[in-house]
Amino acid sequence: MNGLLLLDKPDGITSAEAVRRVKVRVGRHVKVGHLGTLDPFATGLLPLCLGEATKIAQFLNVADKAYTGVIQLGAATDTGDRTGSVTEQGVVAPFDAAALATVAAQWTGEFLQSPPMYSAVKRDGVPLYKLARLGLEVERTPRPVRIDALALHAETSLRLGFTVACSKGTYIRVLAEEVGRALGAPAHLLELRRTEFGRFSIERAVKLDAWTPDGEAGLVAIGAALAHLPSVALDAVAAQGARQGKAEVLRHLPAPGIEAELLLLDPDGCVAAVMVRAGANWRYGRVLAATQALHSRTAVLATSG
Repeated sequence: MNGLLLLDKPDGITSAEAVRRVKVRVGRHVKVGHLGTLDPFATGLLPLCLGEATKIAQFLNVADKAYTGVIQLGAATDTGDRTGSVTEQGVVAPFDAAALATVAAQWTGEFLQSPPMYSAVKRDGVPLYKLARLGLEVERTPRPVRIDALALHAETSLRLGFTVACSKGTYIRVLAEEVGRALGAPAHLLELRRTEFGRFSIERAVKLDAWTPDGEAGLVAIGAALAHLPSVALDAVAAQGARQGKAEVLRHLPAPGIEAELLLLDPDGCVAAVMVRAGANWRYGRVLAATQALHSRTAVLATSG
């Protein structure tokens, strides 16, 4: 079984647990991995790579994302979300739609954002969340992020609904805290739902409990998952050479332009290899097997677990 599976992850399980449950259904012979981790309390679009698609994760993980959610005003937590312990409480001053629009504009564009302590970012090889659980807080290097669109609206006097479109690596928990700070109040992230991951939207996703490996729901072929990249069609001989990583294939490719990756397609339209730019030349990024079928005849059809 090969391709991208667009899952609608439920609240209460880790992304790793979602992978485990899918692996039970497809069988141990099929590799499964996820893109763009969602916290256990978060829901929404979680793309999983199946089989040969695990080889293309690096070309999909850089995608922009979009979310909806709720910010709770009046209290901050140590994790920045509802799962943590309250560390600060404060009065929330009245605000109106104009004030929210001003705050949203303030956090739209490119800026530096410091990762939260409860994150997988490593310090001297140790994930920050492990240090945080020991009660330690260390300096974090701010990272460039980009928010393309942010809209805020009042649900109550203490809760803000939001939609946001952002770059990879943007921490929405940190954004929630910053929005609260701009309004003069402590805040944390109460709800989060991912609605878009690159070219894919939640409308195409399938509920985890409803998915079975013999169905079509939520599945995307490898070629379709990489359709945003430029491509070159090869004849059968060249495609076989590409799958073997032969250097002679590179001599017949166009010189790299502004693009960073290039697909090599076999006569059936399947991806033989993904090339990456290396200066003025191409080099092999990943090579893929000729068999890229969405379904496997040996898939396990059990839906429990």
